[in-house]
Amino acid sequence: MIIEILRQEHRNIEKLLLVLERELDVFARGDRPDYEVVHAVIGYFQVYPDAYHHPLEDRVFEKLKVRDYAVVAKIGDLAADHRRGAERLRKVARAVENVLADRELLRQTVNDIIRDFIEQERRHMAMEERVFFPAAINALQSADWAEIASRLTDQSDPLFSDVVEEKFEVVRRHIMQ
Repeated sequence: MIIEILRQEHRNIEKLLLVLERELDVFARGDRPDYEVVHAVIGYFQVYPDAYHHPLEDRVFEKLKVRDYAVVAKIGDLAADHRRGAERLRKVARAVENVLADRELLRQTVNDIIRDFIEQERRHMAMEERVFFPAAINALQSADWAEIASRLTDQSDPLFSDVVEEKFEVVRRHIMQ
């Protein structure tokens, strides 16, 4: 089922947020985080959610608009939420690049940027799990799900599938520890 795919992807995203949080804790203590891991997590967020996860959610949301506009109004502009998340991610990537380039940047500023990204991602996923997904399950009809499923791509998750892309192998090892 499509909602189960989205929920599994949320669980995978949470694993990455935990990895990022652990590396941020290392940074906050004044130590050097594993920047290879941090880069791989950022790279994953730049690739998979925007290219596959969010478009799938957007298709479900479009169907929900037709079936239950009252709940859609309660959810708000999902696509705008996704765009804001992508902008927060760009800020995270810039902050990390600035640290690695030894540009003058307060440690607290970097911490705040990354923590904000983590917190907002969690808040967004919690809303989807609590409001959006149950509403879609209740309102969408078999034909809606069939149409959404017909547009699914065979794209496997570059980190959490059987075939892990090489650039994400370091993160996968880190998660498994």
